[in-house]
Amino acid sequence: MLFPPPTPELGRRRVLGLALGAGVAPALGAGTASAAAPPARPAPVRPRADSPEQALGRRVATVATAQIGVPYAWGGGDRLGPTLGFCDEENGYLDGRCLGESTVGFDCSGLALYCWYRASGGAVELAHYTVAQYHRSAPVARADLLPGDLLFFSRPGAPLHHVGLWADDGAMIHAERTGTLIARVEGVLDLPRWAGEFAGARRPLPLG
Repeated sequence: MLFPPPTPELGRRRVLGLALGAGVAPALGAGTASAAAPPARPAPVRPRADSPEQALGRRVATVATAQIGVPYAWGGGDRLGPTLGFCDEENGYLDGRCLGESTVGFDCSGLALYCWYRASGGAVELAHYTVAQYHRSAPVARADLLPGDLLFFSRPGAPLHHVGLWADDGAMIHAERTGTLIARVEGVLDLPRWAGEFAGARRPLPLG
């Protein structure tokens, strides 16, 4: 069967259709690819840098954390680290036996002075005495506690008898008594024993 030759009008329509088809196909493909692309990730939020005071406190807490597990030694510890302890009339004994003179470690104030001296590069040097450390520091409200701050404890009508280091998240790192190891106490100010003897928090001052 013979077909009539295409007319000029039919030829123009065919060419126009091919041209439109060629233009539409890539456009559709591009649209599909765009719809399937994963959403852009949000830019990471960079934490705000600590102030110098906060950074120092965190270093103090880090040094204290590294001492967990070191033995308690009455009179032990100086700015260079744990030292041999000793016994006096009341302290350093366990079950009637003097452990202080045979134990290398820290007592509570020895730990505090070492951590602050080491973390500050010698800028903060505390005495090896809880009451002196209290007076060498500035008061800190409980709501304003930073890592490294010192927590002091006393019994009613008695002088200060203990100091520990705030470790953030409600915890304290301390050297408690003869026969124990340096430990971390969680939720310290919510525990009846420690909350009942809490005498305030202080932040050591630099030399000068």
